[in-house]
Order: sequence, then C-alpha cells, then structure tokens
Amino acid sequence: MTTYLEKGDKLKGEKIRCEARKIKKIKPSPKTGRHKIQRAILKNNAECEIEIETKHKTKKEE
Repeated sequence: MTTYLEKGDKLKGEKIRCEARKIKKIKPSPKTGRHKIQRAILKNNAECEIEIETKHKTKKEE
C-alpha cells in the first residue's frame, strides 16, 4: 500500500476513514448546484484510509 506524505496529495473514494488527535469544527463548503459538501480539518498525526473505492474511476497520470 502506498502512503502519500507530500502537500497536495489526494485520496478519492466512496468511503474514507480518518483519524486524528484534533478535528476542527465541521462546516459546509460550497460546491456547484444544490449539493453541498462538508469540510473538516484534521491536525496532529492525521491519517486517512480508503475503505470503499469510488465507482467513477479516472485515467491514472503517467
């Protein structure tokens, strides 16, 4: 399994589990249309893992 450690690295999936020592307040973030997303900031030893892969796959960059 690959571990991403650089700024700007992203995870994409249907279900992502996150753990951190501190989680800042969850707040809505604007997106297009009526569908809004929620955003949280994880701090101090934060870690995320994809539990369910996304159904919409894109081509991998080479």
